[in-house]
Amino acid sequence: MKVFKFGGASVKDAAGVRNVAKILECYKEEKILVIVSAMGKTTNMLEKVAEAFYHKNADVAEQIKPIREYHLAIMNELFSNKNHPVFDTINNVFAELEWATDGEQTKSYDFEYDQIVSIGEVIATRIVSAYLNETGLQNLWLDARDYISTDDTWRNAAVNWELTEKNVQQNLVPLFKEGKTKLAITQGFIGVTSENYTTTLGREGSDFTAAIFAYSLSAKDVTIWKDVPGVLNADPKWFDDTVLLNKISYRDAIELAWFGTSVIHPKTIQPLQNKNIPLYVKSFIEPEKTGTVVSNTENPQQIPSFIYRMNQVLISIMSKDFSFIVEKNLMEIFKSFSEAGIKINIMQNTAISFSASVDDDKYKIPTLISALQKDFKVAYNSGLELITIRHYDQQTIERVTINTEVLLELKSRKTVQLLVKNLG
Repeated sequence: MKVFKFGGASVKDAAGVRNVAKILECYKEEKILVIVSAMGKTTNMLEKVAEAFYHKNADVAEQIKPIREYHLAIMNELFSNKNHPVFDTINNVFAELEWATDGEQTKSYDFEYDQIVSIGEVIATRIVSAYLNETGLQNLWLDARDYISTDDTWRNAAVNWELTEKNVQQNLVPLFKEGKTKLAITQGFIGVTSENYTTTLGREGSDFTAAIFAYSLSAKDVTIWKDVPGVLNADPKWFDDTVLLNKISYRDAIELAWFGTSVIHPKTIQPLQNKNIPLYVKSFIEPEKTGTVVSNTENPQQIPSFIYRMNQVLISIMSKDFSFIVEKNLMEIFKSFSEAGIKINIMQNTAISFSASVDDDKYKIPTLISALQKDFKVAYNSGLELITIRHYDQQTIERVTINTEVLLELKSRKTVQLLVKNLG
């Protein structure tokens, strides 16, 4: 059993969907579960719908309209028969979205976000599945929420691994073993609570979905199909002379993902490593290329890798009476970050202060600062960049700090992190 994951870029238009079919045609003899993300920038557009619905800062119907038109254009190009059932299916999905956003919000923004934004994956998989069937690649459309069980941490749900594996073994495995299908299509990014509410697994969480299914299936391997030739040592947007990492260890992969590489979701590696399932990162543009394999390799390449996280905010927290920041203070500080739903990317403390760099969020940051100001003095600096170098040396540090002011620097034996302000 193989698990494939196709991201939004791979199905952003009709040509992309056709290309997915072409790739799958090469694996007709394999049993494959395919994870598909929302098409193109659909998630971004649905986030605007969620904001308009919850914050009443725009007309919801006007936000939904271009999403419907975008998917309809793709379907019109893929299906010559305009009476194909997929048109009714997608129209019904949009009707449900319009109905759900017609009234008043009932719960938190994060809850409403999950119910709205998750629709992107449902639409994408319906279209892809229908097209594959139309071209002779017979498949089953599956709802990931029938298998992936989570808690109710909206927008970053925790997986109930025991129940999820049980669901997969009892309800998914027989579909393949009993010959009902060799190909199935399902959604990335989404799960369900015990109360049957939809959850999401964190932004770009479809990679994680692939790992969840692979773990639960004890799959042979996982392949993530990207618009890059594999895992590169730097983002081509920032570096001209990038190097393909042909083989990397689980350890290096999880470090790179945690620090912010956009190729692999941070949660993807751990479940694969636990069952020693290889992860391949390959190009859907050049599928014949070998790409990158992540495994228990004993001789990982020691090539310096660069990761940039933009739009960072440095939050500096000090005691009001100039007393020490001790364990009790840190406990309260971390509790505030946790309750605000904010992940710390880099942190440092002195005798009387604690500093942390986080991703900017126009809703969460003000809430966090307000909570911290009850007990501490708080200062912050926005518009910063966090640069992480794995397998660094002094030359690589000098390369990335030209015309910058370094505000924080943390070093370990193999990794350096630099929070910088661009002076250019």
